[in-house]
Amino acid sequence: MRTILIIGAGRSASSLIQYLLNKSEKENLHLVIGDLSLALAEKKTNNHPNATPIALDILDENQRKKAIQNATIVISMLPAHLHIEVAKDCILYKKHLVTASYISDAMQELDAVAKENNLIFMNEIGLDPGIDHMSAMKVIDEITAKGGKMLLFESFCGGLVAPESDTNLWNYKFTWAPRNVVLAGQGGAAKFIQEGAYKYIPYVNLFRRTEFLQVEGYGKFEAYSNRDSLKYRSVYGLDNVLTLYRGTIRRVGFSKAWNMFVQLGMTDDSYIMEGSEEMSYRQYVNSFLPYHPTDSVEIKMRLILKIDQDDIMWDKLLELDLFNRDKKVGLKNATPAQILEKILSESWTLQPDDKDMIVMYHKFGYEINGKKEQIDSKMVCIGEDQTYTAMAKTVGLPVAMATLLILNGTITTPGVQLPIRKEVYLPILKELEEYGVVFHEQSMPYLGYNPDKNFS
Repeated sequence: MRTILIIGAGRSASSLIQYLLNKSEKENLHLVIGDLSLALAEKKTNNHPNATPIALDILDENQRKKAIQNATIVISMLPAHLHIEVAKDCILYKKHLVTASYISDAMQELDAVAKENNLIFMNEIGLDPGIDHMSAMKVIDEITAKGGKMLLFESFCGGLVAPESDTNLWNYKFTWAPRNVVLAGQGGAAKFIQEGAYKYIPYVNLFRRTEFLQVEGYGKFEAYSNRDSLKYRSVYGLDNVLTLYRGTIRRVGFSKAWNMFVQLGMTDDSYIMEGSEEMSYRQYVNSFLPYHPTDSVEIKMRLILKIDQDDIMWDKLLELDLFNRDKKVGLKNATPAQILEKILSESWTLQPDDKDMIVMYHKFGYEINGKKEQIDSKMVCIGEDQTYTAMAKTVGLPVAMATLLILNGTITTPGVQLPIRKEVYLPILKELEEYGVVFHEQSMPYLGYNPDKNFS
């Protein structure tokens, strides 16, 4: 049998494992599912005859090497910074590797030796990055194949809560790593290009510069800019494009409300707050407000943020129980961002019956035969339950499908790569449609941004 080693049995691995187990008999597969928690690995195998759960500590070199040596192909669902030791062992034992993570500099350095050994190291094959690359390249390749010249590419994606589970004033719940949500946009200005002009948005202004999107059947959304939209210019073959923008989708009003935390400094992860363990939620909030001998924390908060008492923004803050005197932070040596994450998790954690939702939206502007055209491509995916979430499905299924295509010789190009070749994206996008991941494309009038290019 062909052995697939899956390292990491967390939330994103659920649909991945189910898919491969369902294919295991027909495709002659045996899954070895390794996780630091043997109980979690056992839960994901569900006593399937073609799966073996193992306790695997990735930092234990002997354990790691033995597991990789015995595999036909390796899937790493670990956090991105842990892939590199797995990758080096895959080189040593000549095994293909599949991950859903962005290609790090350390991973890219293995490209030449992977090619020398005819090994495929497929990365960025999850949702975002992953499905975004594949669905974008499909349309871009179709446009250029018929002689079109790309003018505009905008790409938006968001992990949200499904409409039937949208039960709070923020219209948001954590469907993925909460820490990533709290720290989103930090680490440098967002940069992109619009109508030939480079644009930069510093973090302090990021959540007040949003675009609006309309998705039929689901209403209006907003999107704030991702940190670096320009790094995929050459990857997508869009070096001469006039507009390139990538953003994160939220429901309208989220960004304005989130900006309150940014302005106060609550999303800062660079320093530790003294006495955080015994601090109350109210004291945490008050830490960011000026001293006043008579004004309450609530009044100071409203004054500094310029919130009227009948403003929905105030109700959003109250809903989080931020001003509670009795609730303790309970975290030692915590940063402001860590404390905010803890507070938000109490209100924004998906309940057992909640469903999540993925929304992806691409805009393609191009010129053909002297005429400017636009195609909008939209995808909405709703999760089944708390195990088989939309996030787990859209991250895990492309990983699983790519793994099988590599095993079966459909994907053959060696080296460290992302899924932008037809041999990768055509079969995966086609199969994803069977699982409800469907892009709906429609022709639109090309809008552009500013007809007066001198002031773009």
